[in-house]
Amino acid sequence: MFAILKKEINSFFASPIGYLVIAIFLLLNGLFLWLFKGEFNLLDYGFADLSAFFLLAPWILIFLIPAVTMRSFSDEKKQGTLELLLTKPISHLQIVLGKYFGAFTLILLALIPTLLYVYTINALGDPVGNLDFGSTLGSYLGLLFLVAAYTAIGIFSSTLSDNQIVAFIIAVFLCFFFYVGFEGVADFTAPFVEQLGMSTHYKSMSRGVLDTRDCVYFLSVTFLFIMLTKFNIKKQ
Repeated sequence: MFAILKKEINSFFASPIGYLVIAIFLLLNGLFLWLFKGEFNLLDYGFADLSAFFLLAPWILIFLIPAVTMRSFSDEKKQGTLELLLTKPISHLQIVLGKYFGAFTLILLALIPTLLYVYTINALGDPVGNLDFGSTLGSYLGLLFLVAAYTAIGIFSSTLSDNQIVAFIIAVFLCFFFYVGFEGVADFTAPFVEQLGMSTHYKSMSRGVLDTRDCVYFLSVTFLFIMLTKFNIKKQ
């Protein structure tokens, strides 16, 4: 598994993909949070708060994570190397986890520089240090859980087609549906359906309240799609 993980990370940074993902994520966040006027501009808030970043990040990641994961298995299928990979003396689950954690690590590296936002907003507060660290920590944990689920969905989507663009579109659709789709369905069915969506649990964690139900939800979604990915490659 670690050999595949290392191979995935090396492949990301041996080409422009890894650098582009990190640069695009930071650039888009930087433009919306610090430069463009609008509801996401932190300087227009008037108080020390990072909620705009945590509202914006999931929408950027809906497109960015599928762009990272779309090649995971679709590229292997297209080049005909998936069969060779499956003959290696490692389990199918280890193959999936190796590719999963490779993509997850790349997104994690893109998130690390955003800790600078915490320092900046904390320093700009009046008085200095006026930032609610409990809420900020909960939001970061929620974002990590969201990234974990998005990545699992993206890896699964890459097994559905040998075309990377198709895999990307499927992943974007599934991430979007799981994030806000259940809220729309709940409007026409029962209110409890909203609890099946990621947005409700993510917002709950963003309030700084670490509820085991939210953690179990994200871990369940992640586990489900990892198992579906394993099942799909087993059929190859």
